[in-house]
Amino acid sequence: MAYDDGNVFARIVRGEIPCNRIHENEHALSFHDIAPQAPVHALVIPKGRYVSMADFAAGANAEEQADLFRAIGATAVALGVTESGYRLLTNTGPDAHQEVMHLHFHILAGKRLGPMLTGGPMPPSSAP
Repeated sequence: MAYDDGNVFARIVRGEIPCNRIHENEHALSFHDIAPQAPVHALVIPKGRYVSMADFAAGANAEEQADLFRAIGATAVALGVTESGYRLLTNTGPDAHQEVMHLHFHILAGKRLGPMLTGGPMPPSSAP
């Protein structure tokens, strides 16, 4: 999957679209989600051009990787959710319903979130 420099997160990183920042370091940025799915919902993104975790693991240098994971921890602390707990989630590709093709992690908290998946059997994968 090719990276699209016009995606909304790339535009946020470049300062073209404002965001409600929580934390920032040299290689990562976190901000509040504009359509929260939980009482606390933040996004943490690398500033580099990465589509997925596999892309990031293959291409990001050690400093980029460390900064992203430090940003996740610092964001959880800033949100005050480390004691009560939070869900850290990333969606990759169409089967996981990735909406923005820029690697991003959701931090969801503020209530009991329930099981990861509910309902009956999963629909068949669209993968070959």
